[in-house]
Amino acid sequence: MSVSTVPVVLSAVEQGILTLTLNRPEVLNGLTDGVLDAIATGCRDAATDDAVRVVVVTGAGRGFCSGQDLRAGAQDGDADIRSHLRDHYVPMIQAMRELQKPVIASVNGVAAGAGMSLALAADFRIAAESASFIQAFVRIGLVPDAGSSYFLPRLIGAARALEMTMLGETLDSAEALRIGLVTKVVGDADLPSATREFAARLGRGPRSAGLIKQLINSSLDNDLAAQLAREEEAQFAAAQSSDFAEGIAAFMGKRPPQFTGS
Repeated sequence: MSVSTVPVVLSAVEQGILTLTLNRPEVLNGLTDGVLDAIATGCRDAATDDAVRVVVVTGAGRGFCSGQDLRAGAQDGDADIRSHLRDHYVPMIQAMRELQKPVIASVNGVAAGAGMSLALAADFRIAAESASFIQAFVRIGLVPDAGSSYFLPRLIGAARALEMTMLGETLDSAEALRIGLVTKVVGDADLPSATREFAARLGRGPRSAGLIKQLINSSLDNDLAAQLAREEEAQFAAAQSSDFAEGIAAFMGKRPPQFTGS
């Protein structure tokens, strides 16, 4: 029996945009260790690659991600589940959140269970009209993981997060937009171009965009004094950047700035 050599995650860089495409369309891009590790690696590599300004995560075919592929990697017993989360899910989520570059989830269909967690871990979510979001864990007697219990209440509030996670009902794209779960909703055919346009706009931003991401993330847990200290530290770092010098020169010259991300 021959072993498939098709990558489970496709990686491509174009005009500063790294696109990571989950490539298991036959199972609605169900997550395996290989998929999780590839996304984590892609984000870590992007951190040190000056050619990458923005990361986009999307799915091949008609779905974004159906969550953990139970048939391919079912885990039995608490110890196995713990190690699976710790060794594969946690590194992926941390790589996405710690990356000092914007991450966009381009949600082209169903985002269920850990697939929804993947979308929530991104900084922005652009959804196709056909996209749907399901906290499916409760349907099989599990709890939200891969960051869902952290991100979801911060995005839509505790009461609505409890509703989604305890009832396991499907949320369509229009309702996701209404409650602030997604950044925007576009027609299915327009999703690739809308994502590229949004990513390109972010990619033209200055070095401080990554510092802004860190500040907003830390503000969710810091008190005021701690956050003021973080702002001071980040502002000092931003002021040392070439982009700050360019921003001042552009302002004085009454022209648009040409940031390089450095």
